Amino acid sequence: MAALESTRAFDPWDPAFLADPYPAYEELRARGRVHYYEPTNQWLVPHHADVSALLRDRRLGRTYQHRFTHEDFGRTAPPPEHEPFHVLNDHGMLDLEPPDHTRIRRLVSKAFTPRTVERLKPYVERLAGELVDRLVEAGGGDLLADVAEPLPVSVIAEMLGVPESEREPLRPWSADICGMYELNPPEDVARKAVRASVEFTEYLRGLIEARRKEPGDDLISGLIAAHDEGDRLTEQEMISTCVLLLNAGHEATVNATVTGWWTLFRHPEQLARLRADHALIPTAVEELMRYDTPLQLFERWVLDDIEIDGTTVPRGAEIAMLFGSANRDAAVFRDPDTLDLGRAENPHISFSAGIHYCIGAPLARIELAASMSALLTKAPALRLAEEPVRSPNFVIRGLEGLSVEV
Repeated sequence: MAALESTRAFDPWDPAFLADPYPAYEELRARGRVHYYEPTNQWLVPHHADVSALLRDRRLGRTYQHRFTHEDFGRTAPPPEHEPFHVLNDHGMLDLEPPDHTRIRRLVSKAFTPRTVERLKPYVERLAGELVDRLVEAGGGDLLADVAEPLPVSVIAEMLGVPESEREPLRPWSADICGMYELNPPEDVARKAVRASVEFTEYLRGLIEARRKEPGDDLISGLIAAHDEGDRLTEQEMISTCVLLLNAGHEATVNATVTGWWTLFRHPEQLARLRADHALIPTAVEELMRYDTPLQLFERWVLDDIEIDGTTVPRGAEIAMLFGSANRDAAVFRDPDTLDLGRAENPHISFSAGIHYCIGAPLARIELAASMSALLTKAPALRLAEEPVRSPNFVIRGLEGLSVEV
């Protein structure tokens, strides 16, 4: 199978592609089910059915180190100077496979049961209302910095037990670490990620020690108690889990909020429909995540040879599943390029699938619905103040900010 020409259907460094990758995805789907992309040495999978199946396929893994060394797998070990990032990243459950993944997820899932998350709903709604009240009092502002960002960061920090006075560095640390999830990150991005990994780790090590001495009603205290009762969790696993929950617990929600409102402003008829009927909020949240997906790509290592449409993808290869493309697949979604806030059948895969399905999806939905409801109710004439600047990132899709007026 021929390699893709980087200047054609898929070019994640082209500003025009970043502005609107969806026509390119349509071309990719039309050209086949799997494409080798030389610039990143990955196999791109653009169809919903294939992405959905591969997310559940145990011949693929988020890591290969539970079965192979770097040399066995035909891969080069990361440079030693990047070690703090990889130690932090590789001990989080998102980048682990069973049995370690199963053990850690079982412990963390206790904090994300439907009942537990439902108990957080009044707190989330009250916080969203307070943030929007301040935005309204100011006559407008940056929806990202004033509402979208502080809401999920505060919620996750509250769950973890991070004191309010110590939360300011959380978002910058997270942003620097998440820079490493982009395709072929440059060395300056890696240096920022390493520095943030060291600082975040040191902070959490101190917080864990404080909770050992004085437990509270928070997730860190719960993980310590579970460890003491026999559910073994190393300190590094605890630290990596906390970082993962913060990163995953707000990055997608922040970007879904601002991208969602940017989409609504560009579809005034759908925004008017939503303003007239707030009962559409649950389906609107799902449709906005489908229409412009916050996480565009998710990677897996091929642990055993697989075949896709007659093409063998060998062990040692890396597959890039294109969530943004899958969510616009006409084989699954009627009129996929049309924004329909009342869309009833919406099996989008923005929260992934399989054993790595987003553990915080129920909480993310509550946060997105709470901020949307507060804005519709308290700022019914919310409008765009100036054209936003799109973030230069591809994998984590978002805006640099969203200036609004009330």
